[in-house]
Amino acid sequence: MTLNRLGLAVVAVLTWTAPSAAQTAAADRSPLAQKPEVAAALTVLDSWIAATVAQREQPGLSIGVVYDQELIWAKGYGYADLERRVPTTPSTIYRIASISKLFTATAIMQLRDAGKLRLDDPVSERLPWFSIKKTYDGGPPITIRHLITHTSGLPRELSGVNWSDLTFPGREALRRVLPGQETVFAPATEWKYSNLAVSLAGEVVAQVSGESWPQYVERHILQPLGMTATRAVPARDTPRLAIGYGRRVPGRARDVEPYVDIGAEAPAGNLASNVEDLAKFVSLQFRDGPSGGAQVLQGSTLHEMHRVQWLRPDWRSGWALGFSIRRVDDQVRVGHTGSLPGHRTQIEIAPAQKLGVIVLTNANDGDPFRYNDQAFVLLNPAVAKAVAPPDTPKVADAAWQQYVGRYAWKFAEMQIQILNGELTLIVPEADNPWDGRLILKPVRAHTFRMVAPGFTYGPIGELLTFEMDGKGKVARVRTPNSYWLPIETGGGDRP
Repeated sequence: MTLNRLGLAVVAVLTWTAPSAAQTAAADRSPLAQKPEVAAALTVLDSWIAATVAQREQPGLSIGVVYDQELIWAKGYGYADLERRVPTTPSTIYRIASISKLFTATAIMQLRDAGKLRLDDPVSERLPWFSIKKTYDGGPPITIRHLITHTSGLPRELSGVNWSDLTFPGREALRRVLPGQETVFAPATEWKYSNLAVSLAGEVVAQVSGESWPQYVERHILQPLGMTATRAVPARDTPRLAIGYGRRVPGRARDVEPYVDIGAEAPAGNLASNVEDLAKFVSLQFRDGPSGGAQVLQGSTLHEMHRVQWLRPDWRSGWALGFSIRRVDDQVRVGHTGSLPGHRTQIEIAPAQKLGVIVLTNANDGDPFRYNDQAFVLLNPAVAKAVAPPDTPKVADAAWQQYVGRYAWKFAEMQIQILNGELTLIVPEADNPWDGRLILKPVRAHTFRMVAPGFTYGPIGELLTFEMDGKGKVARVRTPNSYWLPIETGGGDRP
């Protein structure tokens, strides 16, 4: 660090205002946060956020870290209202903007699971009034799937200078204005972010369910999840709503941004929420099982929503059903950002690690990405270590010795070995026999399920059976599509 940068850091620390009791009381939420590895990471993260917020002279920020079904740590920094010196906390409400799209996509998937629509239904079948000028010949119809994956080819917004004058058309104006607009691309040919597309998905929710979009979201998502502070259509005077501020301009105070209601585009960005409520939505993403109660979507549908629907050419990022998706090192994360005047927000979730981060800010230059990425950098290894099961050595069943040996099929050879205490199938001729190995997990007498620790084209999850002769020897091995005959048997454990 240069002396100049060190000086800036010192100034930031000296000018930082100590967090209030309300801000610090909300910090440690779980025994996991008190484990040494995680506590150390959170201490460093806390210090870094405080210094960064001070250096950047940000008005306020609230952050939460979710592991599985717990909000393990949450805290506020700075102020929800600079003039009145109201501190931010995890319960401070922000306009979450385009994170709202995840709730619209969730509503679509609920209706799909209920058999009330299909993702590949043409939009015009669900919205008979839907009409827009085509700028291409042929091509498939625009479908509901296209709307929530931003592959519809529709323009970003309903026509007008809405984001300059901050006046937005209502639903009736949407129907009136839309036929005069033009598509930008043919469906499924390019990825193009579109608030208009997700607004139309909200119209599909209303048409199919018989409820308005706000009513549906509140009754079928927010209430079952216990998100009592969240509003689909927040009012200007919503309690605990943070004031939104403009970007920092040296030498002058930040402007106060006006409150906006985005009208017909509400399904694409109108919600207001806080860290505590959004933690419940994040935890939902880690649950399995059938739908019902707080399980507002069945586990298989949640997994489906996290899978890639559109992959960018770099193969590092793309779009899922409602969620953005990106690969950071070896970790796949899904989430969404949000932007409305005076509010910048982000949630990001690592489904495989059951780790999620929520960052809400009340400034146009809030830059939630910066805080989100630092949280993952610090907490990924700490949480993984803290939740890892004890490393106890595996002990092989002595009876497995009867299966050890070489087996041949017409086109190949395989070997059954006891490796590291596990009954293991390897193909010695493979380029990498270890990475392609299959672990044999007992199911019943002489029958095992083939499990792959790494990537393989093999029969993952299927059964392998050792067929025994009258002398208790292996006569042949039955796999899903073939028999393997023994070449030799016997042998020892190879650690």
